[in-house]
Amino acid sequence: MDTLAGKTLFISGASRGIGLAIALRAARDGANIVIAAKSNVANPKLPGTIHTAAAEIEAAGGKALALQVDIREEEQVVAAAARAAEHFGGIDIVVNNASAIWLAGTAETPMKRFDLMQQVNTRGTFLVTRSCLPYLKQAANPHVLMLSPPPNLDPKWFAPHTAYTIAKYGMSLCVLGMSPEFAPMGIAVNALWPRTVIATAAIGMIDGVKVEHCRKPEIVADAAHAMLTRRSTEYTGHFAIDEDVLREAGISDLSGYAVQPGAPLLPDLFLD
Repeated sequence: MDTLAGKTLFISGASRGIGLAIALRAARDGANIVIAAKSNVANPKLPGTIHTAAAEIEAAGGKALALQVDIREEEQVVAAAARAAEHFGGIDIVVNNASAIWLAGTAETPMKRFDLMQQVNTRGTFLVTRSCLPYLKQAANPHVLMLSPPPNLDPKWFAPHTAYTIAKYGMSLCVLGMSPEFAPMGIAVNALWPRTVIATAAIGMIDGVKVEHCRKPEIVADAAHAMLTRRSTEYTGHFAIDEDVLREAGISDLSGYAVQPGAPLLPDLFLD
């Protein structure tokens, strides 16, 4: 299978950035996209809403269902999954993309930030997956994809931002547990992480990160597409890196993904 035509993707945080890029790549195949995100009204600091994303998805050839969802709220997520399944006739793929970030040390991390990251990253991933599970069980070639890194217990990845690392690795630990748990059901559970920093609105707000040294979200979207079109019974439990996935798919020239071709690229966190 090399297309997502007719498949229904439930994507958290799909109003902008990597989530939207994954949605648009699937939309070009003719997929149905459920945009599960909080952004209902435009924010000057973080452009893009569930409504602008829906318009882009429809223009790209897909069908969109814009749902305002706070993935910290169980009732909202359960209701969104049910509505998505009713609207499109099921859910084939879940992409856990929504994530909160706060790159600071222990003393500089307010507890509200710690709680937010745990609630969105780890708990939100668990909740979204759990809520969509009854529908994934009924799907042909079902996949769950986490946008999270390979677990790496080197202290250097914890010391500068312990709270963020714990929360982000929580998403990865879901892969470690859910992939063997869901395998008998034929549901694939994998993770995808970029080799380099990706140019998104959120990254642009972090001091010291210049977008010209980043890659575009489309590299992650193309890698996700390659993973989500694989047979779910044969490909699960992997912590994939975007570059490796694309090279395995026969794409060796990655220069077109650079924001500024030829500029040195910033390596992403958690990768040695």
